[in-house]
Amino acid sequence: MLNRATSKRPKAGARPLSALRTAKFTRWAPKATAIIVAGLWLGLFATSPTRALATTEQRSPVLAAIVPSGEAQPSTMPLPKRANFLEEAASNDTRQVANWVVDTGDNRNLPFVIVDKKDTKVLVFDGRGNLLGATAALLGLARGDDSVPGIGDRELSDIRPQERTTPAGRFVASLGHDLGPRDILWVDYSAAISLHRVLAVNTKEHRLQRLAAASPLSHRITFGCINVPVKFYDRIVHPAFTGTNGIVYILPEIKSIPEIFFNSGHETGEDPRIQIVQGAAQYPSHSR
Repeated sequence: MLNRATSKRPKAGARPLSALRTAKFTRWAPKATAIIVAGLWLGLFATSPTRALATTEQRSPVLAAIVPSGEAQPSTMPLPKRANFLEEAASNDTRQVANWVVDTGDNRNLPFVIVDKKDTKVLVFDGRGNLLGATAALLGLARGDDSVPGIGDRELSDIRPQERTTPAGRFVASLGHDLGPRDILWVDYSAAISLHRVLAVNTKEHRLQRLAAASPLSHRITFGCINVPVKFYDRIVHPAFTGTNGIVYILPEIKSIPEIFFNSGHETGEDPRIQIVQGAAQYPSHSR
């Protein structure tokens, strides 16, 4: 029996030991439960990720919206179209513009040419962006991306060296004739710019030797026209543009690519074949 005389009474406000144990358990029980539940959930996810995600999705609409159920859905974004260079070496600028042309359909499925003035190189593509051929080319003597106003009406002897530029831009081109019997590809007829076979008329200019040289600097000699080897013109350029028009993209050497093409505002939705028919009635008296 408990001896009341010898037993100590609890002090006022003191709680029995059993009450303290109950209070501690009550206080830590939610945390312990949360830890156990989290451990079970992680174990479930490790053994069966799909089942865990499915269970979580039913309980959490927010997570269900972030993590879709079942297998991953394929992306609906179409892959960008690219030009086919057939392992031909080309500058980054050339690849950028060619890929942009093909991806946006800027050429309207017509054959197109890219003239890289920095590399003095010409690349011809069919309407779907497949490379037909590439070659070195002779370009205008002077650096610059614009033609002097009215230069197409002047005699070659009146054109100063600093005015002999090959203008940059997007041009609707078609086969035509200069003063001679052979055809040329008119690029910018108002400025008398064309792409044609290399002419060795002036022996002092050594155009054939320059065309065979490796340095792009040696390829700057013309009055502005684009000169390519005779075989290249006959086998690549002429067949590609026979019976059709096309687009010639001359890359800048001073201005930026976006300034010339992407921000040029030429996207009017008009068929380039209509544009060339309207403007081809009057050709300059000469190409340069």
